[in-house]
Amino acid sequence: MGCAGSSQSKPDGTAKKIRKPKPWKHPQPITKTQLIQLRDEFWDTAPHYGGRKEIWDALRAAAEADLTLAQAIVDSAGVIVQSSDLTVCYDERGAKYEIPKYVLSEPTNLIRDS
Repeated sequence: MGCAGSSQSKPDGTAKKIRKPKPWKHPQPITKTQLIQLRDEFWDTAPHYGGRKEIWDALRAAAEADLTLAQAIVDSAGVIVQSSDLTVCYDERGAKYEIPKYVLSEPTNLIRDS
């Protein structure tokens, strides 16, 4: 039994609340410029992993927005959030969308560009 406020799978069908990903560490320290390049490469190739382009576009907009706006974006796009940090989502047709943590937040070992 969970607490009344817990947000596992809710039987009433309400969407999971989006939250920031937990802190994580990249295998090697990287700069902000390198992180942006990794993110751009992911978004450029993401539609080739399957799923619909408009869902990928909505997920990108959500990933780059604050939490309140991100929640509104995924709700309006009909995205089913499996992991509340947005790392695993589905569309209404059941296609799976996986987003790496480096797209959603900065690593703890980020090197600030000077």
